[in-house]
Amino acid sequence: MEASDQSAGARRGDRTALAAALRASRDDTLARFADYRRACPTLRIPLQETLNPPLWELGHIGWFQEWWTLRNPLHLKGVRADPDVARTPPLRANADALYDSSRVPHASRPTLPLPDADATLDDLARQLEGTLSLLAGVPDDSDDALYFFRLSLLHEDMHHEAALYMAQQLDIAVDDPRWQPAAAGVRDTLSLPATRHQLGSSGNGFAFDNELGAHDVSVPTLDIDSAVVSWRDYLLFVDAGGYDDPRWWSSEGWRWRAAPGRTQPRYLRRAGSGWERCTYGYWQVLDVDTAACHLSAYEAEAWCRWAGRRLPAEAEWECAALVAADRFRWGAVWEWTASDFLPYPGFAPHPYRDYSAPWFGDRRVLRGASFMTQPRMRHPRYRNFFQPERNDVPAGFRSCAID
Repeated sequence: MEASDQSAGARRGDRTALAAALRASRDDTLARFADYRRACPTLRIPLQETLNPPLWELGHIGWFQEWWTLRNPLHLKGVRADPDVARTPPLRANADALYDSSRVPHASRPTLPLPDADATLDDLARQLEGTLSLLAGVPDDSDDALYFFRLSLLHEDMHHEAALYMAQQLDIAVDDPRWQPAAAGVRDTLSLPATRHQLGSSGNGFAFDNELGAHDVSVPTLDIDSAVVSWRDYLLFVDAGGYDDPRWWSSEGWRWRAAPGRTQPRYLRRAGSGWERCTYGYWQVLDVDTAACHLSAYEAEAWCRWAGRRLPAEAEWECAALVAADRFRWGAVWEWTASDFLPYPGFAPHPYRDYSAPWFGDRRVLRGASFMTQPRMRHPRYRNFFQPERNDVPAGFRSCAID
């Protein structure tokens, strides 16, 4: 099934399609957890801001699904549900104190008295079966009634991607061919005339709260890359001494670059006259035609300045992806934009209050999808968001001509 079909199924599909997707998502969650158990039988990993304990991640996925569906007496109301309504008791008595990401600080998660792996896996199986049983009885023609099931599905898909880029960081082998680096494609120029574009979603089917508030924006005449920057193009900047030349970096970017170990892209090393890349713990000759990846926004901006280019605004990216859909290649890496993560006009938070609102003004928008992204998550209006210094996520960029 094409990624666009899977995305449509996740956002607008009926109960049958949604149940199948929930099962498929769980299969991938369990496969990644098995990778972690093989590589690290104790399941103990370093305490870092960009890593979560694997057992906590697994328990949180099931808890989230249970909290918003099985335990939520207002689950049929969708976005109109009161997020603070009293919940029914959890399957595991102390689950709320262990897995609620809104209330359990990141630094405390490695020391929590978590159930062992077998007990956690048993919890997940019971939670999924309960969710599927509940789903079978909801109205099939109501976006409200299906909302929290769709939210739970896409939340689990997000955590699957996080499991992959944490595996990359921890050198944990992932052999599944679906999650390997992708080719960038031929990078031609798309020349688009100035236009008015409706930025954001009108809300048909499922949409995240930060996608809503569709509004018209002016998009100027635009020359934008048809594909993301490949390693072949990015390494020209590296070989030209770009990492040692402050002319190409913003002041914030140069401070980021000055930290130890940032003399070249993450997960790359020189090998004779060429380069090698580490992918899930294995070093191999770099395919220079794959998309440049695991780059911070600062590295993307530095390349653009060196090349006499710029990053697109998110409205430019979305407009090009929709207007020139047959020529605009995306999905190899998340793509940094020049836009801060801000609410659209009239923003109203959905019941999962901590999804968007706490991060407005603090992060940068990324668009597209990556080779680690579940196809169900790939949507041209989806807004990803990270701090610009992050280079652990599978992010790259495309560029635009300067006006």
